[in-house]
Amino acid sequence: MEISIDINEVKRFMGYGGMTSVDERQERLIAELKALMEKTIKPAAVWRVFDITPTDEGPALAGTALVLKGADIRRHLAGCDRCVLLCATASAKADELIRRKQREDMEQGFIADCIGSAAAEAVCNALERELAEKLKGKYMTWRFSPGYGDLPLAIQPQLLAVLDAPKRAGVTCLDSLLMVPSKSVTAVIGLSDKPVEKGRQGCAVCNMADSCRFRKEGVHCGL
Repeated sequence: MEISIDINEVKRFMGYGGMTSVDERQERLIAELKALMEKTIKPAAVWRVFDITPTDEGPALAGTALVLKGADIRRHLAGCDRCVLLCATASAKADELIRRKQREDMEQGFIADCIGSAAAEAVCNALERELAEKLKGKYMTWRFSPGYGDLPLAIQPQLLAVLDAPKRAGVTCLDSLLMVPSKSVTAVIGLSDKPVEKGRQGCAVCNMADSCRFRKEGVHCGL
């Protein structure tokens, strides 16, 4: 999978927005590290489509023991009879590059980390374009990840297991529920034969909204 990292996304993750801007030296550094990240990483993604059945706890995925618990994911999938589970990653190569740059220089390490986050977003966007092509005729919701709203992060290991993500994409989950590689994303996308309400997105369903550094600086994280 070939991706192109959006420099504007990198700057957003760096916290630039509003009245602040990147100087020439940083522009060059971002461009150099972006090119290095794109050359280094090995993006990967896996996905599966499941029929979904409403339950008292939340939508249940056919053929699995996975139930997407919470009122927010129930609203997100309202009107959908199927959903896509996905896992996308910028790969362990991204983590390796970030750690190397952090050892060499704090500023470069910070920028590399932000580029890695933008890379994971780029992999997700590329996968969504692929899904739109493969699932023509289906209406799709936006991506909803564990940790958004009241969809518990605790489902992360089960979601990865259902996708066989450790084997197929090299993505695992620690006891702390952090994914390895760190620049990885899991998400649910609803599917319907009819137009569906996209619902709330971003800060409106984020558990970190009150303490988010992006909101304090007048920007957003890109969700």
